[in-house]
Amino acid sequence: MTVAAHSGAAVEQLEVSAFKIPTEEPESDGTLEWDSTTLVVVELRSEGVTGVGYTYADAGTAKLIDEKLASVVRGADPMQTNRIWTEMVATIRNLGRPGMCSMAISAVDCALWDLKARLLGMPLYRLLGAVRDRIPVYGSGGFTSYSLEKLQAQLGGWVDDGIPRVKMKVGREPDQDIDRVSAARAAIGDETQLFVDANGAYLVKEALAFAERYAELNVVWYEEPVYHRDLAGQRLVREHAPASMEISNGEYGYDPFDFASLIDGGACDVLQADVTRCEGITGFLAVDALCTVKNVPLSTHCAPALSAHPAAAAKRLRHIEYFHDHVRIEKMLFDGFPALHDGTLDLTHSGPGNGLNFNRHQAERYKI
Repeated sequence: MTVAAHSGAAVEQLEVSAFKIPTEEPESDGTLEWDSTTLVVVELRSEGVTGVGYTYADAGTAKLIDEKLASVVRGADPMQTNRIWTEMVATIRNLGRPGMCSMAISAVDCALWDLKARLLGMPLYRLLGAVRDRIPVYGSGGFTSYSLEKLQAQLGGWVDDGIPRVKMKVGREPDQDIDRVSAARAAIGDETQLFVDANGAYLVKEALAFAERYAELNVVWYEEPVYHRDLAGQRLVREHAPASMEISNGEYGYDPFDFASLIDGGACDVLQADVTRCEGITGFLAVDALCTVKNVPLSTHCAPALSAHPAAAAKRLRHIEYFHDHVRIEKMLFDGFPALHDGTLDLTHSGPGNGLNFNRHQAERYKI
């Protein structure tokens, strides 16, 4: 099937829905507590084909999509993803681009790319120009609300599943952090890479002190040790942390300028980008281009099923975050979650588009 075969294609319908899914139990990290996750799903239809995208955001994001972005998308040619993305960015100018607006654009842009690939009858990662078809993952969870036993079981379980790197949360009760990280190291053994994520909970000098102690436990990844917008503080931690430890930041990047500031400010060794926040696949590819120019590694944040195809096309990709809450939701509400194989998400058997099919019947009980 060729592009010419769909030269007259147009987006005929846009449907947006929001769903609130309870967590298995109350969860927390260094700076936040939660007991549910809200998923905003966008479905686009053209010529009998449906493309799907989503974001993890407040339900108000669905209203914004319906009232501001839908008019841009309906009737547009789904092959012109860059044009539609540009028009969506222009449409929300007076609302403030970062935050909810960028997340709304993300959901629509991901649905557009999925629709485009499905109309062309090919897997999305191939349409994007694949670098790889298997993407390394790291297991992510280890919430501060977990008991030591549950922390060890979760992280150790990922290692048993063949994942060679895992991440846990720190920072809520700093006096317990070393004991918790020690317990995690005991559970995963000496060979597994151990990451910690403070979610900005520490002050700068506190973060530096913990960097030294975490290094003794062979922690190799230190995420958001201080508030993510404190670029000077992030840079100070990065410059003085042990050389074996990488500092990461970027999950709250919304537009290309956010990511450029992180790199130019020396605030990270590894840049993170969230396809559900950074204005979708179009935005994610722009971040990868920036990383390529600046020679900075790139890792995805959350939403592993939606991230897999663009991650497969990213030149500077390090790995995907296999985040516990989102893995659970995406496996529950979508058919086609990529298979986990030897610590990678395997796209070799992916169907057209992003390979995901939304299970509306299963999701209906969570609709808001």
